[in-house]
Amino acid sequence: RPVQTSSACPPWALDRGPYRDRQRSERGRRTRPSHVMGKVHGSLARAGKGRGQTPKGDKQDKKKQPKGRAKKRMQYNRRFVNVVVGFGKKRSPNANS
Repeated sequence: RPVQTSSACPPWALDRGPYRDRQRSERGRRTRPSHVMGKVHGSLARAGKGRGQTPKGDKQDKKKQPKGRAKKRMQYNRRFVNVVVGFGKKRSPNANS
């Protein structure tokens, strides 16, 4: 459909400047300015709600992590030696299953 111009809007300014929003709202399309940003997901007033509700547990005794050469050896064995080749996607190193 051809664009109908009025005397208040020069034809070279149809797609930019203050005439753009007026022209589009006359046609019944977008009435909000195009530079409005999106919304933040969720209210920031509820940030940290889950952690505050969770009961505090006692620290567990853990085995000491190896340091230096022994740690590098453990990483090498975990990443390259004990690799199980299966079907489907490659398992991530952080997967619990």
